[in-house]
Amino acid sequence: MILAVAGMSPGEVAEKSRRLAGGEGLTPAEAAAAKFIRKQAKTPWAVTDTDVAELEAALGREKAWGAIWWASRSHYMTKVADAFQLPLEQDNPFRAMPGAKPEKKDP
Repeated sequence: MILAVAGMSPGEVAEKSRRLAGGEGLTPAEAAAAKFIRKQAKTPWAVTDTDVAELEAALGREKAWGAIWWASRSHYMTKVADAFQLPLEQDNPFRAMPGAKPEKKDP
């Protein structure tokens, strides 16, 4: 949903998701963020101060904490949606918001 809100077409979202899942074409900073966020999602109890320090070294302090906050929120929302069996929206509910990018269509 977040990638669609950013203006990506369904095909672009699928391609970006495939690349992210495989770590393909990621910068070193993106790879460090993906590694941290994967660990945070799968084994949050195992995240250490060293993990956070490595993320800060890769992204800088402000971006690292932004990534931690956003990933934490996303993990929480996923758990709530799963617990209550909430379906994903079929349409982008944020499309009409001020500043939203126009929806792209796949060719």
